[in-house]
Amino acid sequence: MIILAIESSCDETSVAILENERNVLSHALVSQIDIFKSFGGVVPEMASRNHVPVITRLIQKAISDTNIDIKDINAVAVTKGPGLIGSLLVGINAATAFAYAHNIPLIGINHLAGHIYSANVIKPFKFPLIALLISGGHTELIYMQDHMQFEIIGETLDDAVGEAYDKVAKMLGLGYPGGPLIDQKAILGKDTYKLPRPRLESQGLNFSFSGLKSSVANIVGKEKENIQINNMCASFQTAVLDVIDFKLEKAFSLHDVEQLLVVGGVAANKGLRQMLQDRYGHKDIVIPPLNICTDNAIMIAAAAYHQLKYQKQTDTYILGGQANLSL
Repeated sequence: MIILAIESSCDETSVAILENERNVLSHALVSQIDIFKSFGGVVPEMASRNHVPVITRLIQKAISDTNIDIKDINAVAVTKGPGLIGSLLVGINAATAFAYAHNIPLIGINHLAGHIYSANVIKPFKFPLIALLISGGHTELIYMQDHMQFEIIGETLDDAVGEAYDKVAKMLGLGYPGGPLIDQKAILGKDTYKLPRPRLESQGLNFSFSGLKSSVANIVGKEKENIQINNMCASFQTAVLDVIDFKLEKAFSLHDVEQLLVVGGVAANKGLRQMLQDRYGHKDIVIPPLNICTDNAIMIAAAAYHQLKYQKQTDTYILGGQANLSL
């Protein structure tokens, strides 16, 4: 099965062609990160406009980089949500037009399912499993007993972990995106600031990072120019990792699983990877390589393959975007 996939849910425009579960035939991507650094974050309307001039070129490039003919493509997959609605619609319209013009089935894919299936590109799933999905917009623990069966067993009650990273980086004047910058400086600092570890005992496996973010803001407001940037980054990251560690340990005590997946943009964090290796290196942990942790079309194609295989589900050519789509 050969699937052409398009991802445009935020500020990355990506097209990939995947054969079966994990044979990546081509991948083309244009990122807008450099454009939005000066804004300190993504500007939704600009992001959607910037997808328009590159998306057709990326489709052409993805096809030309392989030896396949368009008639060899069995399905066209596209992110239908969640995401920025304007950005989603650019990808959906391009995918729909391409699929309709060539009489190819169209599949709308949940972006979060895509992140989970980025791990399957690296290694087959072993069920039951738990997926830790951590990104700029999401922090969730998902239990899976089989393919395409998602049970959310924990989620953030306020800020997603990636959002907290970006906001703390902005407080410290580090720039955007904040996650990689804090991660880099955390290595150079020490955990010297007393920051809370919101464990939410009464909330089960749910997360909360707003209180941690507020504590950083209070300290930065008091110390101002005397703040020790590297130490604050180390303290913040250590607090985040302690919370994630606590929730994972609790999840494992409640669910007997064969595998742990760690996916989403924050899965690229070096401190997180080291903590997981130190604490859970004896378990079967699957973390995608850096190039498919962040938004990409490979993961959308991977999810589409399993959606077709296990649910036999396609969409009509009248496909809409859903900004707040749940898993």
